[in-house]
Amino acid sequence: MSQATINLLDLKDPKIRMLHITWFAFFLSFVVWFSHAPMLAVIKEAFDLTGEQVKALMILNVAMTIPARILIGILVDKFGPRHIFSGLLILSGGICLLFATATSYEQLALFRFLLGFVGAGFVIGIRMVGEWFPARQVGLAEGIYGGWGNFGSAAGAMALPTIALMFGGDDGWRYALGLTGVVASFYGVFYYLKARNTPKGSTYFKPKKSGGLEVSSWGDFWFYLAMNIPMYIALAVLTWKLSPSNLGLLSSGGAGGIYIGLVLLYLFQVYQIWKVNHEHLKQGVPEMQRYQFRQVAILDGSYFVTFGSELAVVSMLPLFFLETFEGLDPVKAGLLASGFAFMNLVARPGGGWLSDRFGRRKTLMILISGLAAGYFLLSHINGTWWIFLAVLATMCCSFFVQAGEGAVFAMVPLVQRRMTGQIAGMAGAYGNVGGVTYLTILSFVDYQTFFLLIAASAVLLFVGVIFLKEPSGKMAEVLPDGTVELIDVS
Repeated sequence: MSQATINLLDLKDPKIRMLHITWFAFFLSFVVWFSHAPMLAVIKEAFDLTGEQVKALMILNVAMTIPARILIGILVDKFGPRHIFSGLLILSGGICLLFATATSYEQLALFRFLLGFVGAGFVIGIRMVGEWFPARQVGLAEGIYGGWGNFGSAAGAMALPTIALMFGGDDGWRYALGLTGVVASFYGVFYYLKARNTPKGSTYFKPKKSGGLEVSSWGDFWFYLAMNIPMYIALAVLTWKLSPSNLGLLSSGGAGGIYIGLVLLYLFQVYQIWKVNHEHLKQGVPEMQRYQFRQVAILDGSYFVTFGSELAVVSMLPLFFLETFEGLDPVKAGLLASGFAFMNLVARPGGGWLSDRFGRRKTLMILISGLAAGYFLLSHINGTWWIFLAVLATMCCSFFVQAGEGAVFAMVPLVQRRMTGQIAGMAGAYGNVGGVTYLTILSFVDYQTFFLLIAASAVLLFVGVIFLKEPSGKMAEVLPDGTVELIDVS
């Protein structure tokens, strides 16, 4: 048996059991996060919403996720994944129930905005899986966790309309969404009872201070501050979309207040990062505890291109097929486009397995190259293509996209163990920033240019991945009593 192989049926193995209960927790968080999507047409009719109001709900659904992934990463490293995942599922299940019982558009908008927080659930399991699996298997394990969990959005889209029909009546959608919230809350309790942060006898390492990543040099400190700016720009772009100059669902004063709030929030984060780092940077970081923040930045950029482009393409692909090929109705176009998301089940674990087997850096370089080529191919699709070939092209492209996501998180737990949650949170947030960026670009260009620009950004990223350092040897973490424990990352 290969060292990188995992027997998913060996439920006697504690780490296999932990993988299964954790990917299902992530699966449920994605069901809750995107539960409104298959119900939008019914909700629009029930509340007599305008097209602009529906667009606003979709924007609000992702707005909170960017800062939430940073905050959840900090909380996971401080309190452990067991408590945070349990709490997130219980809380989001309750908010989902409130959304299902909303009686006005204002309530729908508020609860949808708050439910964006559950999109940060992904970060929690990255730390949990990283604690339970050795370096030679962590890529495949993280890929299974991410790929199978991500499928929650597609599973919800298939199951929730059927559940609504089973309940029947005008309120069928409410019962379907409410049931989703109930299941998530009960599973949160189950997860608290069954999950453990580490295998028996292992230490759960925590950062010395909370509020930001510990970095190893003053150069990395300034680099870290700069890397946080794009996340605030993405939130400013979302605010602009809701402002009077776009959808018009915020007043000028409201939008201005949010812009000022974002500036103040960034300054507060700068202060927190300073508090975490200034003392130990003055004293000098011991060589065995150093790491290069460049590693984190390259992984952030990789997730920006991979998951960011997936978010954008999944959002626009049904309309692309509908407008490109004559004779398609919206249902057929949606089914044809769904092939892109379905690849998650095998592609993301595949990217993790390739990383475990053939090397992290080399695998990511190959997958980013394939992603660039895939989007370049998609930019040439037009109405003269056979539909079968167009679908095949999108599925081939999506393999490289989602395998690339698996390769990114095959490396995240190997950078610095005690800060895995925060590193995963930052990378995850950059994925959402990528989605906002690419969708904003799409609002100004045609489909062909959109695909070409994603391909071009992947080529630029490829240059960065050349400088990615392959994890090797051992990572040093300091126990509370001052002794040092070495963790194998090869």
